Amino acid sequence: MDVSSMIEPDAAAATGRMLQLPSRYIRFGPFQVDQQRQEVSKSGSRLKLQGKVYQVLIALIEKQGDVVTREELRVRLWPAETQVNYDANVNTTVNKLRQALGDSSDKPLYIETVPRKGYCLIVPAEFTDAPLAAAVAPAVRSSATVHELQKPENGVRSDLWIIVGVIALILAGMLVGAGLTRLWIANFAQQSITPWP
Repeated sequence: MDVSSMIEPDAAAATGRMLQLPSRYIRFGPFQVDQQRQEVSKSGSRLKLQGKVYQVLIALIEKQGDVVTREELRVRLWPAETQVNYDANVNTTVNKLRQALGDSSDKPLYIETVPRKGYCLIVPAEFTDAPLAAAVAPAVRSSATVHELQKPENGVRSDLWIIVGVIALILAGMLVGAGLTRLWIANFAQQSITPWP
């Protein structure tokens, strides 16, 4: 699959190379990239990625595990004659990608910042010509359904513990109250037996 068709013509020419990824679909973590449709989905739900954000993702996948320099991203995203603040725009574009993936720069799950160099995709990507099987999607849904069905049981268990705790507190209060009442009665009875001077 020729990925250069996904890149703006000026940017593809600027790279001076034909970009090729081996398969139509790319998977990493819960994400699937459909290169032909230029779509990214997470667990079956389509993510909205702008063109340059998508291109950054593809650049990171192409060099997975290796650093994609800020200069490589600049050349890929903007033609040489474009007048923009490249540093700010690269930062913004990578941050939009992180936001779409639910990632953060502080505790990266997918994209790691390499200080003063660039960025690196830190999860392995898997290439395939077949989309995520339809049989797998219901399995994911059914496991979620099982998880949801387990929640009421867990909720019932926690409710049961709350009820047992409340009953235990009531019984403890009653015992303390009975003990104090007994002490008060015993003390009052002893005072009433003792003659007054």
